[in-house]
Amino acid sequence: MHSKRLSEQAAEDILNMITVKKKYLPGDKLPNENDLSAELKISRTTLREAIRILITHNILEIKRGKGTYVVPKQNLRDDFCLDDAMTAMVGLKDLMEIRLIIEPEIAYYAAKRASDKEIEKILYHGELIENKIRNGEDRTEEEQMFHNSIAKSTHNDFINRLMPIINQGIYKGVILSKEKCKTNDDTLIDHQVIMDYLKKRDADGARIAMKLHIIRGMDNLGLSRD
Repeated sequence: MHSKRLSEQAAEDILNMITVKKKYLPGDKLPNENDLSAELKISRTTLREAIRILITHNILEIKRGKGTYVVPKQNLRDDFCLDDAMTAMVGLKDLMEIRLIIEPEIAYYAAKRASDKEIEKILYHGELIENKIRNGEDRTEEEQMFHNSIAKSTHNDFINRLMPIINQGIYKGVILSKEKCKTNDDTLIDHQVIMDYLKKRDADGARIAMKLHIIRGMDNLGLSRD
């Protein structure tokens, strides 16, 4: 826990350099690992974890062979700005709990409101995820697109504004479950059940299926629901 707090504090310090002090502007390259860790008075291990946190929030990006850069303004998500990230560095358990609170209802309203084309789009992303899992490939982006397409089908603008936070939970969950075959198998089953209920426009079924999907994900990741 202590190292986690250090890395999150370091991430906030770097973010402060970008957003408040304007020491590093969008598009700028950060100093090398040795210099930046010395400046922040932290270990290189802590710095690497802090950088990973900021990459997760689309604040930093690594350019292979060149270094670590602040994401250019035009690449930042409109609905998840730099300032928002300062208050969004929460643990996976918190993110998964938010998913558990919100996403079952998202599935419920998607089943009621989605157009036929929107259902087709959800099924398309579900198929991409299945292919990625079966081929042992990274499915993070497809996983986010699957859940985002369900959210968009609610036709509720505020829900769409919440999705960047939900996406953080999806991202972290996928990263931690990559090596767990059981989680991948469960995802295939759960997604198919969710899609079946959405196709049938069974709102109550979609809600329950999504809830069970997230609960199973939390259980597989060893996250308590107390």
